[in-house]
Amino acid sequence: MSLEDEYRDEPEITQWQGRFITAKTRGRWEYVSRARGIKAAVILALTPEDEVVLVEQFRIPLGRPCIELPAGLIGDDAGGEGEEAATAAIRELEEETGYRAGRMEDLGEYYSSPGMVSEAFTLFRAHDLERVGPGGGVEGEGITVHHVPRAGLADFIAAKRAQGYGIDTRMLMLLSPLWL
Repeated sequence: MSLEDEYRDEPEITQWQGRFITAKTRGRWEYVSRARGIKAAVILALTPEDEVVLVEQFRIPLGRPCIELPAGLIGDDAGGEGEEAATAAIRELEEETGYRAGRMEDLGEYYSSPGMVSEAFTLFRAHDLERVGPGGGVEGEGITVHHVPRAGLADFIAAKRAQGYGIDTRMLMLLSPLWL
């Protein structure tokens, strides 16, 4: 019997729900999801100087700072339930990095860790970047913006890892051409 056959008719049961996270079970399988079906937008931004725009933010679940692509939740603010993913991507890129994109290219929907989390994110490529502010996120986020030359990305990530930083899984797409 396949997993699909085993779990197809099992009800999904909410064990606990907070403001942003819901813990669920289906049969004997445990997983988490975003509350209210909220999804995320993740942004790949390259400057005209061929630098990847990355963010560094302390992540409580890791207990350390993490190097990531800029990202944020879609429609998570009161009244924002119908927010378009591209609109959220433009907003989050500007809040976190200080760059405004003239256009966002939708590169598809992906799942972060599908064996444990049902969260989906839409990956966007930012085009026509204009620096309009310092970035750093909204109050309390403490985001540091990094401009990393694409040619030096592997060394930058290796140095941050050696310093004890967490490295977001989405860095794999930026490093994979080196490994293939």
